[in-house]
Amino acid sequence: MIRSFATNDSTTALVQRAVLGAVMFPHGAQKLLGWYGGAGWDGTLAYFGDVLGVPAPLAILVILAESLGALALIAGLGTRVAAGGIAATMIGAVVLTHLPHGFFMNWFGNQGGEGYEFHLLALALAVPLVVTGGGRWSIDGWLARRLAAGAADQRPSSLAASRA
Repeated sequence: MIRSFATNDSTTALVQRAVLGAVMFPHGAQKLLGWYGGAGWDGTLAYFGDVLGVPAPLAILVILAESLGALALIAGLGTRVAAGGIAATMIGAVVLTHLPHGFFMNWFGNQGGEGYEFHLLALALAVPLVVTGGGRWSIDGWLARRLAAGAADQRPSSLAASRA
C-alpha cells in the first residue's frame, strides 16, 4: 500500500504534474461541464458513441481522466493512476482520431483535422509521472510519509522484540 503512494521529492515531477493537470483540465471541463465551448457530459457521450464508436464506459473514463484526473494531478493525489488515465486517453485519441491527420496541429486550417503533436507532448509529461510519482508537494508523498510513520510506530522495538 505504501509503495503505491511512494514518490520522489522531485521538483521536476511537481512541475510536470502541475502543467499536465492545468493543460488537461480545460479539455475535461469541456467534456464534463460544457465549459469553454464544449459539448458537456451528454454531448460528449453522444459524440464518442455515435461518431467514434467508443462504448459509453470508456467515454466516461476519458471524461473523468481529463477532468477529475487533471485536478488530482494538480494536487498530487493518485498521481500514477491519474497520469496513466491521461496517457491512455492520449493514445486513444491518436489512434481513433488524430493519426490520419499527420503530425502537425491544424494551425492554418488547411488540414481535415488536428495532428497528434499535442498528444505526444502530453504523453511525455504523463509517462514519467506514472513511473516516478508526483514528486514534491504531492498528497501522495504526504500519505506515504504518514503511512510509513504509522508502520514504524507499530513495529516492535528491538528491545521488546528480543524479550519476546
